[in-house]
Amino acid sequence: MRMPRLTSRFFVSALVRQVFTAGSFAATTRKGAEEAGVVFVLVDRMDGTVDLYGPAPQAFMDTAADDRAFELLIFQGTREEAQARLESEKRMDPDFWVVEIESKGGTDLLQVVDTDA
Repeated sequence: MRMPRLTSRFFVSALVRQVFTAGSFAATTRKGAEEAGVVFVLVDRMDGTVDLYGPAPQAFMDTAADDRAFELLIFQGTREEAQARLESEKRMDPDFWVVEIESKGGTDLLQVVDTDA
């Protein structure tokens, strides 16, 4: 039997805690729907570039996995590019979360799918 999916609030809280445990800094910069809000992760590489991760398309989801899967939307882009992407998302669905992580090397705390495969 498949376990129920974690609420967005719980997932975000756990992610922030994992980041702090790994020795980096994270903050929730936008709170969305507590139960099922979409989660975006903005990684500030602290060199003037950012990575933006968003939910993976349903076609790439592993039906056996209970974790959330992400796709890399922007790699080493500008903060302005990431903000524009989030503003576009806001027009479609304003109930999303944003977690911002400061990490020079990016993050390996997310389950990231390769949508180019």
